[in-house]
Amino acid sequence: MVLELFEDNNLVKICAPMVRYSKLPFRLLVRKYGCDLAFTPMIISDSFIQAPKARDIEFTTCDADQPLIVQFAAHNATDFATASELVAKNCNGVDLNCGCPQKWAMQQGYGACLINKPELLRDVVLQTRNRIPSNDFTVSIKIRIHSDIRKTVELCQQVEAAGLSFLTVHGRTKDQKSDPVNLEAVKLIKESVRVPVIANGDICSIRDAENVQRETCVNGVMAARGILENPAMFAGFSETPIECIKDWIKLALETGVSFTHFHHHLIYMCEKNMSRVDRRYFNALSSTTAVIDYMENYLSLCE
Repeated sequence: MVLELFEDNNLVKICAPMVRYSKLPFRLLVRKYGCDLAFTPMIISDSFIQAPKARDIEFTTCDADQPLIVQFAAHNATDFATASELVAKNCNGVDLNCGCPQKWAMQQGYGACLINKPELLRDVVLQTRNRIPSNDFTVSIKIRIHSDIRKTVELCQQVEAAGLSFLTVHGRTKDQKSDPVNLEAVKLIKESVRVPVIANGDICSIRDAENVQRETCVNGVMAARGILENPAMFAGFSETPIECIKDWIKLALETGVSFTHFHHHLIYMCEKNMSRVDRRYFNALSSTTAVIDYMENYLSLCE
């Protein structure tokens, strides 16, 4: 199903794996507004394997949540392959996080440090392919780039040879935060491999997505902060429409998300259109009832 997306669409539009945020209710929301493919938040593979309770908390899905990629953090191939087997019947593919630049992740052998371990990445793909041989089940990686882009190209080619399904490239190094995304590097990687390539970084509107594809010829684009602030961005909206906010409130109440989760998403969606005083007041609300009451008034004023 996932690889068919790349064959059938000129530009595949994707919701990024976001810790705390790209959970089931939000994935269902963005799918209503032009998102073709969604990722779960990053899940730590070893704890997922060891603790059934962790599995129930970290991974939830439903029939409408398709196509879906589950992203794992892992520092060895066995953990990744085992975790992948546990979710294989309930998703369309798995992805290894090789891009998280946070110190805690790299200290534990997760995230962006893995781009310097090509043999491990090849083993991850090979072991997972051996355990889950279905051609319809994808195995992918999400990376950041090296300062020397030639190393990144070599890495991608090596992992591709092991059976990689597709590749997501965040066009910054692990040490870069607000620097411009290196689209030339993304373009070079796209030209150097045969598998589909997704561009990630600074995608905040459908126009951004189209511009990045035009400059790099990638098969898809992945949004993180941009889609948090505007879950309808892939449908062409320049800011979150009222109907989308209403959809989020409905989905959140139906699925029983935590107050913090419910509230934080609304903060992202509405913050740009609120005055400083309103933002402070809204951010300080501490109950679902108070938030709903505030939003009813806010939305009536917006209409």
